[in-house]
Amino acid sequence: MLLLGIDLGTSSIKVSVVDAATRRVLAAASYPDTEREIIVRQPGWAEQDPRQWWADAQHAIRKAHATGAYNPVEIGAIGIAYQMHGLVVVDETRQPLRDAIIWCDSRAVPYGEVAQQALGDEYCQTHLLNSPGNFTAAKLAWVRENEPALYAQIDHIMLPGDYLALQLTGVATTSPSALSEGIFWDFARHELSGEVLDYFGFDKKLIPPVQDVFSAHGQLRPEVAAELGLTPGIPVAYKAGDQPNNALALNALEPGEVAATAGTSGVIYAVTDQLFVDAQSRVNAFAHVNHTRAQPRLGVLLCINGAGSMNRWAKQTFAAHLSYPGANALAAKTPAGSDGLLCLPFGNGVERMLANHPVGAHFHGLDLNVHTPALLLRAAQEGVAFAFRYGLDVMRAGGLHPAVVRAAYTNMFLSELFTRAFVNATGLAVELYETDGSVGAALGAGIGVGYYATPAEAFRAVPSLRTVYPDADAPAYEAAYQRWRQVLLSLLPASMPAALPVA
Repeated sequence: MLLLGIDLGTSSIKVSVVDAATRRVLAAASYPDTEREIIVRQPGWAEQDPRQWWADAQHAIRKAHATGAYNPVEIGAIGIAYQMHGLVVVDETRQPLRDAIIWCDSRAVPYGEVAQQALGDEYCQTHLLNSPGNFTAAKLAWVRENEPALYAQIDHIMLPGDYLALQLTGVATTSPSALSEGIFWDFARHELSGEVLDYFGFDKKLIPPVQDVFSAHGQLRPEVAAELGLTPGIPVAYKAGDQPNNALALNALEPGEVAATAGTSGVIYAVTDQLFVDAQSRVNAFAHVNHTRAQPRLGVLLCINGAGSMNRWAKQTFAAHLSYPGANALAAKTPAGSDGLLCLPFGNGVERMLANHPVGAHFHGLDLNVHTPALLLRAAQEGVAFAFRYGLDVMRAGGLHPAVVRAAYTNMFLSELFTRAFVNATGLAVELYETDGSVGAALGAGIGVGYYATPAEAFRAVPSLRTVYPDADAPAYEAAYQRWRQVLLSLLPASMPAALPVA
């Protein structure tokens, strides 16, 4: 059996075709070749066209087929990973009513804040494990208030991956993991939150049928199969948000295991069996792919919106003539600490770990006679690493103390400079693996159709490339981080709880 994994990212859609027996990637492709833009109609807004996602997914699948490395009719199941927290609304004909409001859109912050006050801190912390914040439910509340005529036409709401599955199968479904990332799931009762629906005035009929992450989410429509050269009726057998899926791809399934990504956003995802709550909702707990009521598995997620987005902006601005490897090599020739230059990378929407306070992106201490483009590039990558450290200190204060992080050798972890900045700033070793989200989605589909008995069996053979440990530059990074932290605190309200410094 062959397995098709689709990873719906912010910048592009990547697909991989995996041999289920050997776990070997036979072909991989992504589309578009350049980064897909985010639609920004007003400051703080961020949207993308779901129809474009579907078109890009079809292009990527055809590119993979064109390699000739496999027979497409041997693909027996499809898995989908997707950018989290987005809102897609469709009518009765399965057509989107508007562009999707994606994860880094900030417009719904006030709706989430008022909802938390109305629902009460105790309910939010013990049932939702989070503030409604800027998540999918709050985004839908914005649509209900600001676009009432459109809202009245909604048949189903869904997350980005649900929309792709809908186009493939004609069937709309969701899962506890998906509902938890939208802040619709009541963990105490293990059911859809009636309190959230009632407070916002949402009809329960808007929510698609709920089923397990690893299950048949519909079968491939004949007309789509004919278009894509696939076998009609094969199931979409797995759907998960990109961060739970990344953790799955890195075999991070049990308490104490930690995964990281540094794509458009940067994420630390720590698995726990405890109902973890941060009172300020700076880090968030969602149902992991293997979560059940009897055996809780939560992913405690630290998200930094401005990670790869900051690195991309710096590269395009200061080294547009270079490739990413070329820009990384140029920056790596400069000293740790960037000769005193500090970068706050928070320019891609408000950050939950900063309690949604708008900070923006900054370079601090810029000396026009000292700081070259190479140092600006380095400072951008170090600033992302420092943002990870700040968020990790929040997690540590909440009782989570990871010792090792697993990461796929992709995106910013392809940069040796960033990887070493990360380990030296955080004090954590990083194990790098040859995998990615599309491979995780493919193997997730294998679990969903029962080819693998357990998730652990599916990912037992994921190859480890190497482990990177803190080195002699660690003291320089610690000193630079403490300066960085003080600059950040000067931009935050004095009343805001800060990440405590951790020795």
